[in-house]
Amino acid sequence: MTRSVLLLRAVNVGGRSSVPMARLREVLEAETDLEDVSTYIASGNIICATPAHPDAACAAVRAAILSEFGVDTPVIHRTNAQLVSSEGEQPFPEGDVKFVHAMFLEGPPTPDAVEVLEQRLLPAERLALIGDDLWIDYGQGGVHSTKLTKTVLDRALGVAGTARNLRTTRRLIELTG
Repeated sequence: MTRSVLLLRAVNVGGRSSVPMARLREVLEAETDLEDVSTYIASGNIICATPAHPDAACAAVRAAILSEFGVDTPVIHRTNAQLVSSEGEQPFPEGDVKFVHAMFLEGPPTPDAVEVLEQRLLPAERLALIGDDLWIDYGQGGVHSTKLTKTVLDRALGVAGTARNLRTTRRLIELTG
């Protein structure tokens, strides 16, 4: 059995966009066709058997989350093979695992996205598009000091995405492997 991860964007366990992971697992088992469902940390990482129809599975998960929690969030699918490939090609192997992030995109970004985003980079930051994953090295300043805000990224990319740091990405590879 192959395994995948369904990545939720901008959810948390408290406050706005609250999606408690224990309740989410219950809802997904009852209301979707996903099999062998588990979650990893509270930021919206759903581990499951690879669905036969990933796009339909993402749509079903999104609808279930909206219905149960009132949160409309993009759901992005990656197989273990896709995670392994992207991580293996990421161009910042010497970067700090806390500050190198993969932004997993729902689809291809706009053609000039990288050029637009490069204009916003701080001196220590770097980015590279690998397939439908945007890799960003925030340098020692981290996410908190960047000009690559959610709004800037959304506008430039033209497609939804959700980011995980390299440490989490590697853990997701292990959990889906």
